[in-house]
Amino acid sequence: MSEIEVKHLTKTFEQKGIVVEALKDINLNIEAGDIYGIIGMSGAGKSTLVRCLNYLEKPTDGQVIIAGQDLGALSEKELRKQRSDIAMIFQHFNLLMQKNVLDNVCFPLLIQKVNKKEAKERARELLQIVGLSEKEKAYPAQLSGGQKQRVAIARALASNPKILLCDEATSALDPQTTASILDLLKQINKDLGITIVIITHQMAVIREICNRVAIIEHGVLVENGLVEDIFNHPKSQAARELILRDLPELGENVNTPELPERIQTDRKLRIVFSENSAFEPVIANMILKFNTPVNILRADTKNVGGYAKGEMILGLPDDRHLQVDIETYLKEKGLEIEEVTGDV
Repeated sequence: MSEIEVKHLTKTFEQKGIVVEALKDINLNIEAGDIYGIIGMSGAGKSTLVRCLNYLEKPTDGQVIIAGQDLGALSEKELRKQRSDIAMIFQHFNLLMQKNVLDNVCFPLLIQKVNKKEAKERARELLQIVGLSEKEKAYPAQLSGGQKQRVAIARALASNPKILLCDEATSALDPQTTASILDLLKQINKDLGITIVIITHQMAVIREICNRVAIIEHGVLVENGLVEDIFNHPKSQAARELILRDLPELGENVNTPELPERIQTDRKLRIVFSENSAFEPVIANMILKFNTPVNILRADTKNVGGYAKGEMILGLPDDRHLQVDIETYLKEKGLEIEEVTGDV
């Protein structure tokens, strides 16, 4: 049985007499101990979905089942108790500015009637886990964004939750700080066995930390599965767009000489290098074999589930027969390919 089951979940809002369907018949399963990503562009409904997972937003229809317990069947008292197993961190940290770091982490424990001495001991343990022991007397205004998020994570862990929901938790951070927070979350998942749900609009975050991902577009779940499978073979247009947005334009981090105008084409392929093909100069050999240039429009190497994945967008020659021969050659060399004409 999955730790989190979402069944036929729908959420509607009424705004000025107009009914807005934020989520439409969402179905997904999240296993215990997993790091699960939910991704979509702004307004897709992903933040509404994560708030439904702990019933901060009550679904209009459908079920959210946590460890076999239907949240919709609980009384308010039972729901409050259930929520102690579900912690949440946010983009803007939500720290108490008038309290120091130690007191911020103690706060949820004191609400639960834990005595002050035990609360401080537990808070110091958590600050050690997140690497902020030396900052216990500092106030939020004295901390960097990354340090504030570490305090928020320590506070979220105070009640020993089984599930940690992260709503755009790294969106306000720079890339280096984001990487350090994601490393911390991976370590927490490994050491404490906490199920983590990541809400984000950044495919880079999904690639770096998640095992599985659900893609939300206009309130609809359009695709879900293993991150590596979706990276290699995106089935939905939304997935392809998110992947392509994550791929830098040529010139951002690769240097390739400008190619002749005659090879410009409307036919474009995205290719993903396998472990075997990564050791062979496939593109260079292809150019020599067919005696024709190709246009490398974009190129990068990504970390997908801990493994390096090279990817490129190629502009093919105009000759249709040559295009077929090139595609056949790339497939024979073990590359994953898909047409992205019109997407870049």
